[in-house]
Amino acid sequence: MPTQHLIIGNGAAGMSAAEEIRRRSPHAPITMIGDEPHPMYSRPGLAYLLTGEIPEARIFCRARQDYEGHRVRLIHTRATALDLARHTVRLADGSDLAFDTLLLATGSTPVAAPFPGADLDGICYLDTLKSTQGLLRRVANGAQTAVVVGSGITAMEMAEGLQHRGVTVHYLLRKKTMWSALLTDAESRIVERHACACGIQLHFDQEIAEVIGAEGRVAGVQTTGGQHIACQIVGVAIGVRPNLALTQGTPIQTERGIVVNDQLQTSVPGVFAAGDVAQVFDPWSGERRVDALWSSAIAAGRAAGANMAGANAPYVKGAPFNAARILGLHLTAIGQAGADRGGDEDPHETLQYQSRGSSEAWWARSGGPYGSAWSHAGDHSLRLILRDRLIVGAILLGNQDLADPLRDLIAHCVDISPIRSQLRTGDLGLGATVRGFWAKWRSARGEAGA
Repeated sequence: MPTQHLIIGNGAAGMSAAEEIRRRSPHAPITMIGDEPHPMYSRPGLAYLLTGEIPEARIFCRARQDYEGHRVRLIHTRATALDLARHTVRLADGSDLAFDTLLLATGSTPVAAPFPGADLDGICYLDTLKSTQGLLRRVANGAQTAVVVGSGITAMEMAEGLQHRGVTVHYLLRKKTMWSALLTDAESRIVERHACACGIQLHFDQEIAEVIGAEGRVAGVQTTGGQHIACQIVGVAIGVRPNLALTQGTPIQTERGIVVNDQLQTSVPGVFAAGDVAQVFDPWSGERRVDALWSSAIAAGRAAGANMAGANAPYVKGAPFNAARILGLHLTAIGQAGADRGGDEDPHETLQYQSRGSSEAWWARSGGPYGSAWSHAGDHSLRLILRDRLIVGAILLGNQDLADPLRDLIAHCVDISPIRSQLRTGDLGLGATVRGFWAKWRSARGEAGA
C-alpha cells in the first residue's frame, strides 16, 4: 500500500511540502486540509493588495489546476482533533481522515487586541485574505480615520495601506522610536521621516487605553496619554502566536511552538511540523525558535516533505532573511540584525564614536564579541553586525545593492578578516569594500558574475 500523506495547512509550508512529496513519490496519495476557501495565496502580498498596487487575482500563488496537476486532494474544511493512536484527523463535519505521515503546517494567528472595546465592529487585522477584504470594504463604505497599533512591519504595512486608500491614519507606538527591536535610533528616524512624508500621524509613548464604541461599532480611542481620537477603524498588529490547538491533549511536545528535531519530526514518529507553527533549531542563535518568515516556511516545508517521503535528511536553517518595503522605503534584514541599545538587556557597555565625518560610525561592545559597522547617507543606511571574523547580520535601508553580497557572506560564514580593519576605521567606502571582497570570494569559488 502506498504511504498516505496528510497535510494540515494550505500555506507556504504546506504547499511546498506537497510539491516535494510528489516530486519524490509520484504515486503516493496526498491530501491537504485548508480552512480558507481559496488555493494558496501570498500573505506577504496582502500589504500590496491593501495599497492597491496589485489586484486580488495576483495574490494567488497557485491555481486549482496546480493541485490537480500534482494530484493533491485539497479539502476546504477545518481539522478539529488528532487521534494519534488511530492515525486519524477529525474534521469539522465529524468525519475522519487516515494518514501514515502527517504534517502540521497550521501557521499562526494574530495576538488579539488586549484593551477594552476589542470586540467592537471595526477592530481589524491584516493576516488573511478575508481580513484584508474586510478592511477594503470598510474604506469603500466611507471609513475616514484609522488608529493603528503595533511596533513591527505588519502595523507599518497596515498604516501605509490605509493611508494609500485616502484614510487619515494615526499610528500609536508605545516606545520613543519606530520598530525599536530591530532598528537603531538613527535607522528609526529614517523610517519616521518617510511615515511623516506619507501623511501618517505618529504618536510616540502612546497606547490604546480603551476603544470607544457607538451602537456596537468603533467610534474612537482613548490613549494612555489622555488623548481622544475619533475613528472608524482600529488596526491591530501586536504580534502572532502559533496555532497549537490541535496538539492539545496529545503527546506532541510544544513550547512556544511545536518542537521538532533536525528532520522536522515532532516527538511523535511520523508527525512533522513546519512553518510558523514549528519551533526549529536556529544555528544562528543556538536556540529553538519559531520563525514566521515566508522564505523559511518554504524551505522548511520542502525539507519536511522530503522527510515524509523517506529522505531522512537533516534540515539546516539558513540565515534569516526578510526583504520588505515599508512606508515607501525598501528594507532588508539578514541574520542577527537586532538593534543593540545597551541598557538593562545588554550586559556590556555600548560605545559609539564618529569617524571621518558624521556619515560613518562604529559600535563595539566593551568586553563582548559583537560589533557593528554602520554607514548612512540621507535615507540610505547600511549596518553590519560582526562577531570575531564573521559578518553575522545586516540591516539595509533604502539602497539594496549589497543585499545579495551580504546574504552570501553571512549564509556561508565567510571569514572577513582581510577587510575587518577597514570596517573598524569607519571607511566611508564601506559598501565598496564589502562588494569588492564579495566579488573576490565569488571568483575564488569559480562563480560567474563575480
